[in-house]
Amino acid sequence: MTELQLIARAHSHGDSVALRSGSGEHTFNELLDRSKTLATALLSADDDLKESRVAYLVPTGFDYIAVQWAVWRAGGVAVPLSFSATEPELEYAITDSAVCCVVTSCNFVDKVQTLCDRHSLRLLVIEDVAGAAGTLPVIDPHRRAMILYTSGTTSKPKGVVTSHLNIQAQIESLVAAWKWQASDCIPLFLPLHHIHGIINVMSCALWTGATIEAFPHFHTDSILNRVAAGAYSVFMAVPTIYVKLIQAMECLSDDERADVVTGFAAMRLMVSGSAALPATVHEQWTALTAQKLLERYGMTEIGMALSNPYDGERRPGSVGVPLPGVEIRLMSEQGELVVGENEPGEIQVCGPSVFAEYWSRPDVTADSFSDGWFRTGDIAVRENGYLRIMGRQSVDIIKSGGYKLSALEIEAVLLQHPFILECAVVGIPDDTWGEAVAAAAVLQGGDELSNDDLKTWCDNRLSRYKIPKQLCIVDCLPRNAMGKVTKPAVRELF
Repeated sequence: MTELQLIARAHSHGDSVALRSGSGEHTFNELLDRSKTLATALLSADDDLKESRVAYLVPTGFDYIAVQWAVWRAGGVAVPLSFSATEPELEYAITDSAVCCVVTSCNFVDKVQTLCDRHSLRLLVIEDVAGAAGTLPVIDPHRRAMILYTSGTTSKPKGVVTSHLNIQAQIESLVAAWKWQASDCIPLFLPLHHIHGIINVMSCALWTGATIEAFPHFHTDSILNRVAAGAYSVFMAVPTIYVKLIQAMECLSDDERADVVTGFAAMRLMVSGSAALPATVHEQWTALTAQKLLERYGMTEIGMALSNPYDGERRPGSVGVPLPGVEIRLMSEQGELVVGENEPGEIQVCGPSVFAEYWSRPDVTADSFSDGWFRTGDIAVRENGYLRIMGRQSVDIIKSGGYKLSALEIEAVLLQHPFILECAVVGIPDDTWGEAVAAAAVLQGGDELSNDDLKTWCDNRLSRYKIPKQLCIVDCLPRNAMGKVTKPAVRELF
């Protein structure tokens, strides 16, 4: 058994620049050396972590990649944590995945120290790791490699488990479809607890020997300055970011805008995903930059499954056709195969990129598959050969700013507010966010609650992107004859 393909390819890229950031440039060889040292520290006296889970909260950049590779090279399962997560959200991910160790940098120790003490977990601070690297285990690619947490129709996020082979299939499919090249350079500003940033940007670039330019977060001016300098050949973002870029470009002087437009126009590929891209935004972007954004469709459980073509027509509002190695079928509510045009059906996916299991949830895993096909819960229709997403089967999933949020999880937190008796959370259409989180609430008698007050209360209880942007106070929630809240009627309140 040889070493993991991602690591083997890194060896072949050698002294090529893998990453550029505010701290300078780093080669693939530097990443390999540092990750081996960190892997040795993770192993300690063990020969192999044997799929023990290792959580990490590390800034985007050299250290993040080195830690992720170290976990894999030591035989562990990577559990990336979100910087925007609150302490209860971090604790949930750490305890649900039963991690053996948390890795972080000195600047973020305070964010996880208490949790590690509370649960008697080993805390490894990367700045403290030095010394010679030891012997690493040989890793079977069929092993579990990563757990990413994604919201579902339950009140708590589920851990999506992917193997090394799943990840390899996801990368190889995109590298082939989007014609990744070693000469490419791409900015990385997307969150790295999410498949979009981890696989589509970071892993595809590293696989092909391309260069990543890392940013700690999305900063409009910094990105536009680098675009104007002609720094990038590939660009990937969520619709919300494209909206912000349009707004920023419209505020530039003619000369400044001309440089930015030239930079965008020169790129060979620009991709939008993680949420539906409004057709108006698609048209505005093309009018400004002469670039036709490539829309695609994927999920944490399956990687990317559908894409508009690299060469060929890119249709606004469509997610295109199956990617290489991915099989797609549409199934009606009656469980019949949908083969015609303009007939809605649930997207079901099969192929080597599809995840292995939900962590510690065998019943949920079993319910999510039908004859080996993963049931996405998304409804689509075929229109002249391309697929167009109609929406979710479940109204309890909200796609906002590139995140997939659980309405039930947010409701569970809001019900802890002393004034809220009942509540229902929905997603409402929003040009900037795709869907905005909105809450309808019934209050305790005599109490008053404003949206601003609720937002303040939600701080440190919910990640900022989960906090309701609108609040509607009602005397009672709309319900059906069985007493169940009718979410479509809740949406009408807004």
